[in-house]
Amino acid sequence: MFNNIFQNKKVLVTGNTGFKGSWLTLWLLKLGANITGISKDIPTNPSLFKALKLQKKIEHHFIDVKEIKKLRKIIFSTQPDFIFHLAAQPIVSESYKNPIETISSNSIGTTNLLQIMCDIDWKCSALLVTSDKCYENIEKSAGYKETDKLGGKDIYSSSKAAAEIFISSYFRTFLNSKDNLTLAVGRAGNVIGGGDWARDRLVVDCMKAWGKNRPVSIRNPLSTRPWQHVLEPLSGYLHLANLIYQSRELNGEAFNFGPNQDDILNVESLIKKLSKKFELNKSYKIIESNDFPESGLLQLDIGKAKKLLRWQPVLNTSEMIESVSDWYFNFFKKNVDLMELTLKQIEIYEFKASKSKLPWSNL
Repeated sequence: MFNNIFQNKKVLVTGNTGFKGSWLTLWLLKLGANITGISKDIPTNPSLFKALKLQKKIEHHFIDVKEIKKLRKIIFSTQPDFIFHLAAQPIVSESYKNPIETISSNSIGTTNLLQIMCDIDWKCSALLVTSDKCYENIEKSAGYKETDKLGGKDIYSSSKAAAEIFISSYFRTFLNSKDNLTLAVGRAGNVIGGGDWARDRLVVDCMKAWGKNRPVSIRNPLSTRPWQHVLEPLSGYLHLANLIYQSRELNGEAFNFGPNQDDILNVESLIKKLSKKFELNKSYKIIESNDFPESGLLQLDIGKAKKLLRWQPVLNTSEMIESVSDWYFNFFKKNVDLMELTLKQIEIYEFKASKSKLPWSNL
C-alpha cells in the first residue's frame, strides 16, 4: 500500500486522539510507521483512541498546538519524515459557545506549525487537514471546487478559511523555496465511521440513542452533506502525502476528498439506512431547534483529486453504511475485540481498493 513509503518512516500526527486521528494512527501503524502523536487531551468518552490502546503503541505527547515552543521542541527532537496535521476544534456547535478557542485552535494552531516548518532543515512532507466548510457556502447545487471562494458565515467555517489563507500565505512567502520540504492541503466533508463519539454529530447522536433503544432527535431531515466513511479521506491524505514526498509537482496544492455526486444523501435517508441493523420501531423524530443555524446544502467537487491523484472513493453508499452500522452494532450488542474489528475494516477497504486498481493500493 502507498508504495510502502511509510514503512519505518517517522510520522508526526497532531490531533491523533480524535476520531479521524485514531483511525489514521492505526492505519499508519499497520503500514509500518513509527508514530509520534500530539494532542491536548482525549476529547471524548468513550474514546476510540483508548479503546484501541493506541497510547501503548506510539510516542504520545499531551500538548496544545497553540503552545509553539513545546510544539517546536517535539518536532525538532523527532525530525519526522511526514507530518499529518489534524489538530483542531472540530465541532460547529462548540464554535458558537467558544469562538476564541475555535479561532485559536484552528487558525493560530495551524500557523504555529507553519512557522516551525520554516525552520525545518531535513526532508519532510506535511499534509494539512482543513474542512469542506472553508468555502463560502452559497447553497449552490454543484459541488465546491478548490478554486471557489473561501469564507464562512459562522466562526467554525471562517476559522477554517482563515487557516487556508495562512497556509497559502506561508507557502508562497516562505515554504515554496525550501527544497527539503513539501506540503499539501486536504479538505474533507462529513466523515463518519465506527468509534466517533463527538457530541452534536448526527451519526453519534443516532448511535447513542439507538444503543438505548430510543429514537434520535433530528432538526433538518432534508439537509444534505457529503457523507463519507473515514477511510475515504484518509486514503486521500496518505496518497497525497506519498506523492508530495516523492515529487514537488503537487507542492502547495489543495484537494477535496468526498463522495461521488450520486452517493450524496440527506439526513433522513442516511438515518433510515443506518438504523436497519438495529431493528427499531421508530428510529428518529423531528424536532424544532434554534440552537444555531446550519446550511441546508453542502457538496464537494472531487474532480481535481480524480484527475491529478487518480483518487476516488472506494465504498458505495451501501458499503459505507454497512461498515459504520456494523462497527457500532458490535460495540453495543456483542463482546468483540475493537482493535480486531477496526483493523478488519481497514483490510476490507484496502482489498476493495486493490480490486478497483487504485494507484495507492498496490499490494
